[in-house]
Amino acid sequence: MSRFPRPGAGVLAMLAALMVGVLAYLINPLPLQVLRNAVFDQYQRWHPRTYEPVPVRIVDVDDESLRRLGQWPWPRTRIAELIRRLQDAGAVAISFDVMFAEEDRTSPKSIVAIWNLTGEMRERLLGNPDHDQVMAQAMRRGGVVLAFAGTVDGTKTRPPVQPFRVVNSGEPALPYLYTFKGAESSLELLERAAAGIGTISFIPDPDGVVRRVPLLVRVGDQVMPSLTAESLRVGLKQRNYVVKTVPQKGVGLQEIRVGDVTIPTTANGEMWVHYTRYSAPGSAESKRYIPAWQLFEGKYPQGSLDGHVVLIGVSAQGLFDLRSNPRGDIMPGVEAHAQALEQILSDKYLQRPSWARGLEALTIIVGGLLIGIVALSTGALASASATAIALALMGLGGWLAFTRYGLLLDPLTPGIALLFIFIAGSAMHHLASERQQRWVREAFSRYVSPNRVDYLVDNPGQLELGGRRQECSFVFTDLEGFTSLMEKMDPGDAVALLNAYLDKMVAIAFQQGGTLDRIVGDAVAIMFSAPVAQPDHRQRALNCALEMHAFANGYSAELAAKGTHFGKTRIGVHSGEVIVGNFGGSNMFDYRALGDAVNTAARLESVNKHLGTTVCVSEATLSGCSGAAVRPVGRLVLKGKSESLMVYEPLATTNARSLTQDTEYEAAFNLLHDRNPQALGAFEKLAQERPGDPLVRLHLARLRAGEQGDLIVMEEK
Repeated sequence: MSRFPRPGAGVLAMLAALMVGVLAYLINPLPLQVLRNAVFDQYQRWHPRTYEPVPVRIVDVDDESLRRLGQWPWPRTRIAELIRRLQDAGAVAISFDVMFAEEDRTSPKSIVAIWNLTGEMRERLLGNPDHDQVMAQAMRRGGVVLAFAGTVDGTKTRPPVQPFRVVNSGEPALPYLYTFKGAESSLELLERAAAGIGTISFIPDPDGVVRRVPLLVRVGDQVMPSLTAESLRVGLKQRNYVVKTVPQKGVGLQEIRVGDVTIPTTANGEMWVHYTRYSAPGSAESKRYIPAWQLFEGKYPQGSLDGHVVLIGVSAQGLFDLRSNPRGDIMPGVEAHAQALEQILSDKYLQRPSWARGLEALTIIVGGLLIGIVALSTGALASASATAIALALMGLGGWLAFTRYGLLLDPLTPGIALLFIFIAGSAMHHLASERQQRWVREAFSRYVSPNRVDYLVDNPGQLELGGRRQECSFVFTDLEGFTSLMEKMDPGDAVALLNAYLDKMVAIAFQQGGTLDRIVGDAVAIMFSAPVAQPDHRQRALNCALEMHAFANGYSAELAAKGTHFGKTRIGVHSGEVIVGNFGGSNMFDYRALGDAVNTAARLESVNKHLGTTVCVSEATLSGCSGAAVRPVGRLVLKGKSESLMVYEPLATTNARSLTQDTEYEAAFNLLHDRNPQALGAFEKLAQERPGDPLVRLHLARLRAGEQGDLIVMEEK
């Protein structure tokens, strides 16, 4: 039987779970990224940024503008007119979220080539200004930012123009930026007339949601800004980007400064966007959009664009510039740039600081150790409550960090790690508890019968005072002469011999499905058919008695061969109706059987010493046994009883010549039973043949004393 479980196994399992949780967090697989982003998205759904009027507007090429002004792309002359109108309205930056990578197909030279014109018509058309030149001329008035798109295959290799400078404070920013191998740019003519050049390429997460806007990217070996950054730089009339990296080498970017504006960034130069509630372009609630057709028709409030950064983009359904944001809205791509600029100008940022991952990893380590210790050392309810409280506090901390400080701290990924550690710790605690319960159960089974333990485990409701009537069988044993053995031997040696004897006697009872009623000194009481009913309880009791007798005789003979007289074991077996249950008081009770059948079985054990037998079995027990090899003892009237009880002796416990039938004895006994005078002669003959047979001597003595019949009245217990 094993001792209590070692605590080291649980600690090792908890530490292993902790290491797995930390490693999984540091490796940061895609599923964890998706879960983390889902938490940040939910934050934005619950707590969107409140829209505040700042000098940022979107001129929207919507479906109504296409209906009024014609299909897209518009002639560059119309784009030039749009630029002039915005310049005249006081816009400090005019940024296009569209590209002009090809020459205008409506320019005179393009029309001449398409129509294959010659002669005067050709000359007259070619005498008109080139549309791209017209747009470039309008751009030279200042404030225009053009777009380029990064390419990952490097097929577009002409680097965009760089009307800016990048100044590094700390490590060079280039190694940390998202890399494009090439760029698809607008016409060089237009780029050289522009005040700024920025990429419109987003770097969406695997689910396609735009959560961050890059401020700087890498194109080949060049640092290039995004449309957001260039719109800010041109609007502030600045020349430089000052890029500051984290003081610790190898971490990445910390912030980007444009003039007096400092923008916190991710290590890769991105900016988290905190979105407002979505208002569809053209709706009454939309305050950042101006339909393009209103500009051409002069139907926008005068002075409303003075000092503004104006972004020009498209929301028309057929132009496919639609993106998903964390709130689950489908928006025009230009809105991501606009909302980022709104945050910059209102100085309200959403940040995931460089120390966030370190804090979350530390939370896993410290929280995991605490949760693991609690899970290993307390019950399921306490450890589950502690884990739930820890998870709730982490969730609350993440929520408060977001709503009050604009910080993106992830409670879910560390929470999953802590939950995993809790499950591992609880599982080990459960296994340890189970092992301990088995240990206690095995130990308890040394005091209480295993079938009684199993029954109580399966039926805990039976642990209450009271009993029920039930037919049971009982086996009582006693060891003759053990007291005198104790006087002759060292007590320790005597106890060792007795323990070995009792251990085997009880083991035999348990093998037969018996329940240990009690051990009193060297006496053992066994009952059958309680607590679990056994239809064959009589047969089990007889078999148990015969096995006990065989063992006891063998054990005694083995000790006798070593010079130790151990004594003879007497056994009584009887069956009858008793009350079985728990008896005692509220503080302690005992499971046992009460009734005449119990006392009778004990008396049958005791009468063996008067009869000279070793095993006495009542007729009540034999009535449920098939093929039992026994011989009759007689009808006994036990001391204190008024009715007789027919008792038998198993042949296996005698020196009879046959183990199945003792015909000579039974013939003599029948004469005795019938009060036949020939009974005396029959027993005298048997006595000569079997001088050591105790029952023959008993009945012969009775007959010689003048007694008749098989009724024996016991004067002693």
